[in-house]
Amino acid sequence: MGTPDFAVASLKALVEAGEKVVGVVTAPDRPAGRGQQLMSSPVKIFAFEHKIPVLQPVKLKDPSFFESLQSLKPDLFIVVAFRMLPESVWRLPPLGTFNLHASLLPQYRGAAPINWAVMNGEKETGLTTFFIDKEIDTGKIILQEKVIISDSMSAGDLHDELMIKGANLVLKTIGHINAGNTRLTNQTMLEKPGMVLKPAPKLFKEHCKINWTSESLKIYNFIRGLSPYPGAWTFFTNDNKEEISVKILSVEMLVSNKLMPPGKVYKSDKNELIVYSGNGAVRIMRLQPAGKKIMDTEEFLRGYRKNLITAR
Repeated sequence: MGTPDFAVASLKALVEAGEKVVGVVTAPDRPAGRGQQLMSSPVKIFAFEHKIPVLQPVKLKDPSFFESLQSLKPDLFIVVAFRMLPESVWRLPPLGTFNLHASLLPQYRGAAPINWAVMNGEKETGLTTFFIDKEIDTGKIILQEKVIISDSMSAGDLHDELMIKGANLVLKTIGHINAGNTRLTNQTMLEKPGMVLKPAPKLFKEHCKINWTSESLKIYNFIRGLSPYPGAWTFFTNDNKEEISVKILSVEMLVSNKLMPPGKVYKSDKNELIVYSGNGAVRIMRLQPAGKKIMDTEEFLRGYRKNLITAR
């Protein structure tokens, strides 16, 4: 059960390992692009190419969906980047239902663990497989694997690394379950005294707006944690008081001795675009104006002749 590319890697690993995948559950086709044509999920496309039956329920509590699952006579459900399942569904297979989650649970429970770990400046994250329970992301842990987050890594970079390592962890987890030697760990056993559990809720546009009064490091982590998707954004204002919405996808931190108000924009003679923060400044490297392609700063400045004054 899964929908995006992150889930395809695990499905591909299962197929290549010779596991008998009796069916795939994925999101319904959705309109996308300028023409709003119906688009299939990456998981559905892969399943069709490998002649695996596909179910695309609109409602997971639909009795006809449950009957379709029963008809497949599954031994085990594997969930990777999918929706919250009804108890009647995850209790169906005799070997249970396990989920691959892109964090070291109990930290970063929620829909966007990769983004939040980078946004918060974490040095380490990882992967967890666990048996699904009634509460989201709280079930008993089967296996975990740590992954280092470098200072230059974006959420996209981390996503790709976790996607590949996650597929391998899924295979290891199946091996443990088949062998009957799973040693389950209750998540409460990993909660040390004084530990603060950090959530990873779904990201909406209002969460992604850059606060230029923050320190440069916080802004740097915020931007790379949202790059390339959904993208940190800001409004640029020019000297005619016109505003343009721009996603900022990559920046470099600068040490600045100039006392400038946060959000002040400076364009250097070298076609550099610098925005001042609460304690310094950042140099913008890659950005995407609304409705335009991703570009580097020099290309953007060649096409935008007006003088930028502030970012807010």
